[in-house]
Amino acid sequence: MNGGDGGDVAAAPAGPPPPLDWKFSQVFGERTAGEEVQEVDIISAIEFDKSGDHLATGDRGGRVVLFERADTKENGGSRRDLEKIDYPTSRHPEFRYKTEFQSHEPEFDYLKSLEIEEKINKIRWCQTANGALFLLSTNDKTIKFWKVQEKKIKKVASMNMDPSKAVGKGNIGSSSVSSSTNSHLENGGYKDKSSTNLINDFKFPPGGIPSLRLPVVSYNETSLVSRCRRVYAHAHDYHINSISNNSDGETFISADDLRINLWNLEISNQSFNIVDVKPVNMEDLTEVITCAEFHPTHCSTLAYSSSKGSVRLIDLRQSALCDKHSKLFDEQEAPGSKSFFTEIIASTSDIKFGRDGRYILSRDYMTLKLWDINMDSGPVSTFQVHEYLRPKLCDLYENDSIFDKFECCLSGDGQRVATGSYSNLFRVFGCGPGSNESTTLEASKNPMRRQVQTPSRPARSLSSITRAVRRGGESPGVDANGNSFDFTTKLLHLAWHPSENSIACAAANSLYMYYA
Repeated sequence: MNGGDGGDVAAAPAGPPPPLDWKFSQVFGERTAGEEVQEVDIISAIEFDKSGDHLATGDRGGRVVLFERADTKENGGSRRDLEKIDYPTSRHPEFRYKTEFQSHEPEFDYLKSLEIEEKINKIRWCQTANGALFLLSTNDKTIKFWKVQEKKIKKVASMNMDPSKAVGKGNIGSSSVSSSTNSHLENGGYKDKSSTNLINDFKFPPGGIPSLRLPVVSYNETSLVSRCRRVYAHAHDYHINSISNNSDGETFISADDLRINLWNLEISNQSFNIVDVKPVNMEDLTEVITCAEFHPTHCSTLAYSSSKGSVRLIDLRQSALCDKHSKLFDEQEAPGSKSFFTEIIASTSDIKFGRDGRYILSRDYMTLKLWDINMDSGPVSTFQVHEYLRPKLCDLYENDSIFDKFECCLSGDGQRVATGSYSNLFRVFGCGPGSNESTTLEASKNPMRRQVQTPSRPARSLSSITRAVRRGGESPGVDANGNSFDFTTKLLHLAWHPSENSIACAAANSLYMYYA
C-alpha cells in the first residue's frame, strides 16, 4: 500500500513553479533626492563571475568596481562547506565593496580624428587561478585583460637603530669634534681623521652593541593589486559591442558592427577574423552585427545577432571564415504589419545562452524571445516588455530612445528570464512549461511599489503582438498600471546570479540588488 501511495505521488504532474516574491537586498551608490548624477559615474556594464561570489561593474568613466560575497564568509567559509549544513540559512545574499581600478582612459585617434571614450562596454570574467581574479574589459576599441590579486604588504616592525641607546648620542658631525684622533661612529666603527674613508674592519666590543638591532619584517596587512596583463588593440574598425569567453579557457571573441575576431588570451598582437559581413560595396550593407556570445559548453559553437532581429549559430569547425551559418533563428513578419519603425524595433540588442546551452534568449526593443537551438522555425516563447509604448514610437524616435540597447538575462535554472525598461523598471517572466509568471519591479528600495498585475500568457509570436488590441482611452504618458513613465530613467544593464534567485541591476550610478 505504501508503494502504491508512493507511485501515485510520483505520477502527479509537476506544475509550473510559483511566482517569486522579490525583496530588496542592498544598494551601492544610492542617490539622495535631487542629487545630480555625474556622466562618468553612470554604470554601463554588470557581470557575475561563474561562482556568483564576485560581481563586477563598469562605468562611463572607464572604472571597474569589484564586489565580493560577504554573507558566505561570515557563515563559515566556502559555499561547499555551507552545502553540508542541513538547515537553510535565513540570511539573504550580501555583497561588499572589494576594490576598483581605472581600466580605460579617454584616447584620441589622430589618423581618423576620432575621440575614443573611456566608457566600459562589456566585462567578462575569466577562469581564476592561484586565488587571483581575471577579467576582460573593453571600451569601443581596446580590450584589456586584468589580474586582481591579494598581496601581502611588507612592513619593517623594528628599526635598525634605537636613538635612545645610541653610542655617543649625537650625530657624526658632533662626535668628530673630539679630543681623540679617531672619532667613534654610531654604528660602532670609527673614522680616521687622516683619511676620508670609513674603516670597516673593526671588532665588536664584549657583550655586543646594544644600539645595533636587526630589522624585523612583518606581513600583517594585505592589499589588492590590479594589474593589466595584456592589451588587445587595433583589431576593430568599428565600435566593439561585445566580448565573450570560450569554455576552453584559452580563447575569446570580440565583435563590432561588421566583424567578429577570435583571440587567444596569451597573444595580444594577433587575432583571427572568423565572421565578416562587410559587403564589397558599403551601399549594399543591409544589416550589422549587434551582439556575439560563445556557447557555454561547446567551444566550437557561437551565436551572433543582427540588426534585422535574426540570430545565427555558427560552428568554428566548418571553415576558417564562418561566412555561412549552421542555423538561422528568425521570425517572419506578419503580412501588412510593416511600418517605418519595424526594422528599428526588430534590431536585437542582446543575446544570452542558457546555462545548459540549449536555449538562446534575445532582446529587441519591444520583446524578449526564447529560442530552442534545436528548433529554428520560431521562438518557443515571446514576452512583451513594454507593449504600452507602441503608440509612442514616434516620440521615442525623435528623442533617440528607440535606439536604447536593453540587456537580458536568464536564471541559472533556466526557469525565468529578465530584462529592463523605462522609469527604472525591470520585468521578470517565467519561461517554464505552463508558467504565466510576469512581475514588474522598480529599481528602488521598494521594488513592488509599481507592481503591474500579471497579464495573460505571453503571446507566441510577434504577429499577435502587433495585432494586440490597445487599451481604450490610454493616456500617452502612463504605463500599463497607470503610472507615468520616464524615458530619461532607463534600466539597461542587469545580471542574474548563476545559481541563486538574485538580480543585480543598474539605475544610473546606483547598483541595486534583489533576492527571492
